[in-house]
Amino acid sequence: MNSIRRLRLQALTLIALVALPSAAIAQTPASQSRTPVVVELFTSEGCSSCPPADALLARLDREQPVSTAEIIVLEEHVDYWEQDGWHDRFSSPQYTERQNQYAPRLKFDNVYTPQMVVDGATQFVGNNGPRAYQAIVAAAQTPKITLSLSTPVLDGRHVVSSVSSPASPLPKADLYAALIEPKATTEVLRGENGGHHLEHAGVVRSLQRIGKLQDLASGPVKFNLTAPAGVGPTNMRVVVFAQESGQGPIRGATITTIKQ
Repeated sequence: MNSIRRLRLQALTLIALVALPSAAIAQTPASQSRTPVVVELFTSEGCSSCPPADALLARLDREQPVSTAEIIVLEEHVDYWEQDGWHDRFSSPQYTERQNQYAPRLKFDNVYTPQMVVDGATQFVGNNGPRAYQAIVAAAQTPKITLSLSTPVLDGRHVVSSVSSPASPLPKADLYAALIEPKATTEVLRGENGGHHLEHAGVVRSLQRIGKLQDLASGPVKFNLTAPAGVGPTNMRVVVFAQESGQGPIRGATITTIKQ
């Protein structure tokens, strides 16, 4: 990573994690529906600028501070920090490629961490709490396509489910399914975060394209996700989202927790 870019991002993390606006703390009445909003964070355990962004993502997940939004968090660990002395066990070139594919659409020249992307439509430095709140509020005002998940069925490390939609007509979009580890911790031994205890939320352990949104016009689409070796899928989350082709805006999303 360019040294100037790294220094700039490290300087940003010296600013304390800014408290979200007080108005955000209001809870939604049970009768009021929330609009699903997907918040992606591109991060790395090898990046010293990332822990404040990881903490912000966890707070968004835990507190659900925007009363009109159901915030669905996806923490995607990129692999371009691997050369700095620490192997991030959650990293994958798949997530680096996903971040790269956002560049032409969201108009940024080079990938960086931490980077937050809200509903595939807005990107900014991932530790910026007020900017995140603003983007989520705006995204919750965009109408979404209703998606529904069947109860996930476990078969060892495999998770089988299906997604459906009552909407008609259905626009052109790709369907993605993700297997999410709600919480994880790591004791980092080397690299920029050496000696630190890191906490993660919404870690993506598997992500795959499962079809087209238009396929749902013919009925539910079945899919199969596989948990990593040594990781049981019980209590993980399944997320399905519809995203315009070319990795454009996210048009709908749904989430459920796997129960044994």
